[in-house]
Amino acid sequence: MSDQKQSEKQTRETPPEEQSPEERENHRREQEMDLITESGGITAGQGRHLIHCLTIIGQVEGHFILPPQNKTTKYEHVIPQLAAIEESPDIKGLLILLNTVGGDVEAGLAIAELIAGMRTPTVSIVLGGGHSIGVPLAVSARTSFIVPSATMTIHPVRMNGLVLGVPQSFSYFDKMQERIIRFVTDNSRISPERFRELMMQTGELAMDVGTSIDGETAVKEGLIDRLGGLSDAIECLYGMIDEEETDAAAHDS
Repeated sequence: MSDQKQSEKQTRETPPEEQSPEERENHRREQEMDLITESGGITAGQGRHLIHCLTIIGQVEGHFILPPQNKTTKYEHVIPQLAAIEESPDIKGLLILLNTVGGDVEAGLAIAELIAGMRTPTVSIVLGGGHSIGVPLAVSARTSFIVPSATMTIHPVRMNGLVLGVPQSFSYFDKMQERIIRFVTDNSRISPERFRELMMQTGELAMDVGTSIDGETAVKEGLIDRLGGLSDAIECLYGMIDEEETDAAAHDS
């Protein structure tokens, strides 16, 4: 066994009250890395406020397990995290980092609805891509950001596998699509008519119906609130937390 592994083992076995400050710091970092690996999130407590950072990356996994080579965000990991963040008196804000190709529609909408219904201040930022069901996830936060180089693909609902060619199937697709349109337009500044137009556009995508837009266009269309990077998103979140704390103090007095 290497000296480093032996030291880590001893640190885990030593009671916290008997550990040196260096050992406690190493143990804290190990716990943070385990949390990131297992759930894709971390609570950052070294800044102005205690905030939780949640990553939604790869493909949003729903009721079916995706192949192991796929990068996925599992909804059964994210949903309990959101409930715990909302109920925690210590966590003051939620930062959502998005780089997703989309995925399961109902799982994505479930996560988006939870975020939209939180009292805890929330800010999202699209990095790389926020495609398909990533669009509702991006707009679910109180304030949404996108970096200039990021893209968002808006297209109709699609389904893999066997689909019965009956009117009921098309009715189901239409209702599912309307749920997405309603959620996106209720949580952003884009109109339902314009969102449908972008969703059904032909000639934009080589193998699909829909539109791919960059960060600047997403802001101009009213889909995303602001153009900016990580520091802008964090500063916005801090400002929302400061405002809420000021209002709470004024109400108590």
